[in-house]
Amino acid sequence: MRGRLDAIDWAILRELQADGSITNVELARRVGLSAPPCLRRVRALEETGIIKAYRALLDPKALGYEVVCFAMVQLASQKQSDLAAFQSRMKDWPAVRECWTLSGDIDFILKCVAPNLGAFQAFVTELTELPNVRNVRTALTLDLVKDEPLVPIEAQKAPEGV
Repeated sequence: MRGRLDAIDWAILRELQADGSITNVELARRVGLSAPPCLRRVRALEETGIIKAYRALLDPKALGYEVVCFAMVQLASQKQSDLAAFQSRMKDWPAVRECWTLSGDIDFILKCVAPNLGAFQAFVTELTELPNVRNVRTALTLDLVKDEPLVPIEAQKAPEGV
């Protein structure tokens, strides 16, 4: 589908990635379309799976989650059943906000939140005690320097005047 996206599609994606709550009328104005064809394009982008979902970005500290950390996990076994069991546990663990598989020495990297250092320590203890976990290294975050959406849309050619 990427090869079939035109400059208007890229502009729609850029605008929605910046603000998923924008109205269709405002989105259409920003990309230079009338509202009905803009909505048709958005629906087509949703149906093809390019637009996966819409969500609000919340401030963790404002909601009582003072600690953001990364945990690098090395497993003792990479058998498919062991990987699946670990992944299943990560999907069900509320403190784990992102879980990525990696190549190299580290099998998974987790982005986690905790209300305080005590809860963070309890999380690390529980993570370390999981079956098949060989090693866990953690890093507490100090400050967020950059927080951009995953896809760098601004690098794509947008229509003139958009």
